[in-house]
Amino acid sequence: MKRAIVVGSGAGGATVARELQGAYQVTVLEAGQTFQPFGRNLSLIAKARRTGLLFDERQIRWIFPPMRIRKASGGMVLVNGIGHGGTTTISAGNAVRRDDDLKAIGIDLDAEFAELYREIPVSHEHRRMWRTPTEQAFSVCHDMGLAPRPTPKMIRLDRCAGCGHCVLGCPRGAKWDSREFLGEATARGAELVSRCRVDKVVIENGLATGVVAARGGRRQLIPADLVVVAAGGLGTPVILRQSGIECLDRLFVDPVLCVAAPWPGARQDHEISMPFIVQAEHFIISPYFDFLSFFFDRRWRRPAGEIFSLMIKLADTGSGSVVKGRVRKTLTDEDRGHLDEGARTCRDILKKMGAREADIFTGTVNAGHPGGMLPLTAREWRTLHNDALPGNLYVADASLFPRSLGNPPVLTIAAMAKRIGRLCREHA
Repeated sequence: MKRAIVVGSGAGGATVARELQGAYQVTVLEAGQTFQPFGRNLSLIAKARRTGLLFDERQIRWIFPPMRIRKASGGMVLVNGIGHGGTTTISAGNAVRRDDDLKAIGIDLDAEFAELYREIPVSHEHRRMWRTPTEQAFSVCHDMGLAPRPTPKMIRLDRCAGCGHCVLGCPRGAKWDSREFLGEATARGAELVSRCRVDKVVIENGLATGVVAARGGRRQLIPADLVVVAAGGLGTPVILRQSGIECLDRLFVDPVLCVAAPWPGARQDHEISMPFIVQAEHFIISPYFDFLSFFFDRRWRRPAGEIFSLMIKLADTGSGSVVKGRVRKTLTDEDRGHLDEGARTCRDILKKMGAREADIFTGTVNAGHPGGMLPLTAREWRTLHNDALPGNLYVADASLFPRSLGNPPVLTIAAMAKRIGRLCREHA
């Protein structure tokens, strides 16, 4: 049987591995290790904040090792998951479909989305779990004509305890993440290799022949007949460039800014993340407790249960790059204008809910949905394979998106990866 290497175990990698195993003997190479949900007491972290020991977001590894933080050249905080399941383990579990840009270039993923809706538990029926401020925010948004909609969630509600730790790793297995697809792939015979960092793809005579990877202090060549790189929007471009394949300097990151107010008894930190979404032209707004700001931003130094926060997630301009692991990314004037527009809307919502303007504060601008450096075009609508790649080398993550979604990307990445896996199977 031919051998396939899949780099990464997030939404793209795990989905491709599941699709390929059987047609190929699949080996998944993951830079991280077994994922463990956040298990610390927030009140103890609040005490540590007061000592001044927590002052840099990169210290998150002390609190929650599966979350990786790096900073772009402009200072923006970039977040991703490292470990089995990639960033899906620390996502909010949103089953949002956003494939308009792919459809615009001829890529129809209807069949793949239909399959995913059968394979992944998706629910809209979580409103009974909302707390009073969230219900109030929903009503205000409705009255303002913002058309809020409950967020479809990848969740088994019968397991959900409402702990609010969706983005810190669900401790009860209620939230779906890509470890489930990964587990199905390994049950069928796929191999999962942890703590294995891929440096580059080896290309000989116009074909990928394997990858060079580092594990346990040793670099080794791992041969393969097919290579699928799904190391994420920050990891994949580095691997490709080190393999001699150029990427475009069109990095987007979906920046997030939270606008919050003191709210006694809110307990948003014990509520399902992003329970509803307002879709605007350049951003979305959703209730969201920003743990990163709570841990590190001085403006958030109040009890976790006494803050109510609204997230702005921006569809930013594709203008940035990753070179040798260093990220160059700043917000353009256009991006800042759209972010300011979102912040004004959030302030209006909070004030209509009863917050005082003087009490409203913001969080740290951060981002966790990078992509766009190897964007698909209308030329690739059948193959989902960029011409710059050898015929047996594919990419299966947000690097392929034509532009920022400004929305949760997990479901759309998985649908795209399903198609890629199917295309690869046809040529096995």
